[in-house]
Amino acid sequence: MDALGGDRGPEEIVAGAVDARSSEIEPILFGRAGLDTHGLELIETTQEIGMDEKPSEAVRAKPDSSLVAAVRAVGAGKAQAVVSAGNTGAMLAAGLLELRRLPGVHRPAIAVAIPARRGPSVLLDAGANADARPDHLLQFAHMGAVFAEEILGVRRPEVRLLSIGEEPEKGNQLTLEARALLEASDLRFAGNAEGRDLLEGAADVVVTDGFTGNVALKAVEGTIKTLLEALREEIAATTTGKLGGLLIRPATRRLRTRLDPDTYGGAYLLGLRGLAVIAHGNSSRRAIANAIRLAARGVEHDVVVRLAARLPERAKAV
Repeated sequence: MDALGGDRGPEEIVAGAVDARSSEIEPILFGRAGLDTHGLELIETTQEIGMDEKPSEAVRAKPDSSLVAAVRAVGAGKAQAVVSAGNTGAMLAAGLLELRRLPGVHRPAIAVAIPARRGPSVLLDAGANADARPDHLLQFAHMGAVFAEEILGVRRPEVRLLSIGEEPEKGNQLTLEARALLEASDLRFAGNAEGRDLLEGAADVVVTDGFTGNVALKAVEGTIKTLLEALREEIAATTTGKLGGLLIRPATRRLRTRLDPDTYGGAYLLGLRGLAVIAHGNSSRRAIANAIRLAARGVEHDVVVRLAARLPERAKAV
């Protein structure tokens, strides 16, 4: 666990790691000397990568940063997974440098679970690659399908392509060419999906480029946050609302738990030889704990090995 990544300070990271500790999970913290870890193991580091630093330059200039050292521990077999709420670009750069890509993988992709009404669906790429080729999207779809099967327990997941309309002719050149590749694949491809359907449950796997995916993800998260806060304000605004709020409190708590991004805590960086989870920069201790548990589930299901074994030859790099 990168103890220095995130906006809320190392104390919040440590608190989340302590909450996640169990008989099956033993977090190891990477951070500066003197950090109070509440009994967790601390690997001391002397450097830190900020959110505003250029990822590739920072990773090479700061090999003893908490983020790079934590990733290196996985590459060296000293840890089974790495979690960081720090600089996403630096996490990707460190992963490529210290873990390297799986054989045949074009580019790693960020796979995040969207809390849709019909059940969670996988969105990828959610920000690792701002630009992508059609064959990249095909490979993202295959990786997302493995994620949905292994982590979400979906048999033969349905895959859709994020576009501006459901009709086959809708979209830019990237989506048009990617659709042709997806249609020719052995995936359970069901056509295009629109952004308005993401929270409804557009598909088990929704694939797109990293720029579009990141915009869509943040729009969804912002919508959820705004609606939940508006609902709380309306309930508290009147006496009648407060009384009604008492009656619907169990339902609203269940809804908040299901829609809250902290419930999942983070996203897998798929396509590397080691398991890496990226948490939100503003992660609370609850989100950090859940991100660590997400990483543990990936270890338990052997996601990296299964992904390497099941990535079809025609979806691999030429």
